[in-house]
Amino acid sequence: MDSKFITQIANELGIREFQVLNTINLLKDGATVPFIARYRKEMTGSLDEVVIASIRDRYEQILELEKRREAILNSIKEQEKLTPELEKQILEAGTMSELEDIYLPYRPKRRTRATIAREKGLEPLANIIYAQSNFDIETKAASFLDPEKDVKTVDEALSGARDIIAEWVNEDKGSRERVRNLFARKASISSRAVRGKELEGIKYESYFDWNESLLKAPSHRLLAMFRGENEGFLKVSIEPDEIEAVELLNRKFVRAKNAAAAQVEMAVKDSYKRLLQPSMETEFRQAAKEKADQEAIRVFAENLRQLLLAPPLGQKNVLAIDPGFRTGCKVVVIDRQGRLLHNETIYPHPPQSDTKQASAKIQTLVKAYKIEAIAIGNGTAGRETENFIKRIPFETNILALMVNESGASVYSASAVAREEFPEYDVTVRGAVSIGRRLMDPLSELVKIDPKSIGVGQYQHDVNQPLLQKGLEDVVISCVNKVGVELNTASKHLLSYVSGIGPALASKIVEHRDKKGVFHTRTDLMSVPRFGDKAFEQAAGFLRIRESANPLDRSAVHPESYRIVDSMAEKLGCSLTDLMSSEELRKKINLREFVTESVGLPTLTDIMQELAKPGRDPREKFDFFEFDKNVNSIEDVNPGMVLPGIVTNITNFGAFVDIGVHQDGLIHVSQIASKFVKDPNELLKLNQKVMVKVLQVDKDRKRIQLSMKDVEQ
Repeated sequence: MDSKFITQIANELGIREFQVLNTINLLKDGATVPFIARYRKEMTGSLDEVVIASIRDRYEQILELEKRREAILNSIKEQEKLTPELEKQILEAGTMSELEDIYLPYRPKRRTRATIAREKGLEPLANIIYAQSNFDIETKAASFLDPEKDVKTVDEALSGARDIIAEWVNEDKGSRERVRNLFARKASISSRAVRGKELEGIKYESYFDWNESLLKAPSHRLLAMFRGENEGFLKVSIEPDEIEAVELLNRKFVRAKNAAAAQVEMAVKDSYKRLLQPSMETEFRQAAKEKADQEAIRVFAENLRQLLLAPPLGQKNVLAIDPGFRTGCKVVVIDRQGRLLHNETIYPHPPQSDTKQASAKIQTLVKAYKIEAIAIGNGTAGRETENFIKRIPFETNILALMVNESGASVYSASAVAREEFPEYDVTVRGAVSIGRRLMDPLSELVKIDPKSIGVGQYQHDVNQPLLQKGLEDVVISCVNKVGVELNTASKHLLSYVSGIGPALASKIVEHRDKKGVFHTRTDLMSVPRFGDKAFEQAAGFLRIRESANPLDRSAVHPESYRIVDSMAEKLGCSLTDLMSSEELRKKINLREFVTESVGLPTLTDIMQELAKPGRDPREKFDFFEFDKNVNSIEDVNPGMVLPGIVTNITNFGAFVDIGVHQDGLIHVSQIASKFVKDPNELLKLNQKVMVKVLQVDKDRKRIQLSMKDVEQ
């Protein structure tokens, strides 16, 4: 890669050139972002995943720019119009818009008004007018009349000449830069209702007469306006003041005060309105959409990260319930490994209201399967089911917990669920998913398309490939951050491990089913098509709790085992002793183990891992209960202070589940007494909060909440 691009990326990200170069080389060699961040710190100067991903994305953008640059050079060469000066301009262009501006005069065109005027022989007249000298313009224009070429009047001749001048203005690199700068500084975005669609599009009423600076418009507002336009209810436009834009161009192109200059002035105005303004509006609309998409994807990705890293209850015998009224509550029992042991349906709610029999069944199941926790879906009949369960007198203390079931129905109808439970219907699969989410949210949620989990902002309006890439990055990051137990992980979870992917994950599970459990990490090499490269990328993120080698239970990479062996040998102790004794570890001088390829960052990571091998980085599980007296929106009144759980975070605020099947909104202005720019600064997904009810619209099912002056 050209060294100037290495320098460019380094300057943009505020890092050193060797960090960029080494990261790109590692990526080109097939290394994943989590692997580079965790196990190649010496090469990258300890860059984190965010910066590594930024290098990757910027590198891909530059490759696209270079690809386009090459195509443009080839196109102009084929036209035999490539001069040394033009080639230099193209090679030095730093952005796609600059490159396209240079190429515009040489781009193959469909027939334009200027093309037609040239065919009529009017380009010489355009040149004479553009020079803006003093002459009798009507006499000169009359000399270009040609009935055979459909130039019958002086006005037609002048009009054709202006069309040619207008195209010159539009294709002038300097004029495009001036107008682009004006758009960047002063463009407004405005929206108005499409006539006759006011009632149908009433949800966009706020944008029926809207105008604000494009520079200051927040992403959620931009996406709302663009959605309203796509649905046919709004007309959106982006432009600066037209008079200022035309005057800006006049200062460049109008160089006299005579009849010819007046014609140029007319051509400039036409060029702006007909060519430049629409072109720039398209460019800035696209740029605004891309920026809004990036922000929406960032918000979604951060929410997803928090959801995936939610505290797990851990391996417990769980009874899970997918609540319902008319169709009953589907009950399943799953063991500590998440395997389905039993399922049936109870009917504790109207219309059947068979509370006594339902209670007896639950008591029997809890006792028979030594149940340690009960997971209850938070959808329809969720609070009613929670209240029913909490009235049952169990012999032992049983945790009964509400579980966010967003996306469970998507999972239950998916190919993944059909493959796991081919003999069971969607209700059983959904209940199993609810139970497993309580035990280990990450392992279960990776089976669901992130867009279906319900923590996004305008996720259906943003660039879908970019969204998919952004969310996949988050899933991969979370899975590898936590680590995966090789002998129990599903192929869906394994597929997100660095260097594995769906095909190898299937091979690992097939091998495990046929040959039995893996005893060491090196056993992976016996899996068909699992080569050295895959082992290098994946091994450190896989755990084998029952391995004879205690390092297989940790995040220490097998390539570093010899270092740990050397440490133990130097101290005259076993690996187990070294890992269990802080006193022994304190005796190690890390500098003695530094080599050309292994430095202090890796050695420090190794020591931290030896202290807490395979530690789960997720927070400890925290028990939570909703207000027992509030079960539906009918129970909610202004002034109440209630416990809740943050379910979604957007740029304009956060949504909180207070246990009434309808999340309430804390507007960003109600999160704290001080100014809050980004709700993520103070809130995170699944956070337990106390909120005050401000307003309740029971007809529209809207609840306005506040955290101001509420003790947390």
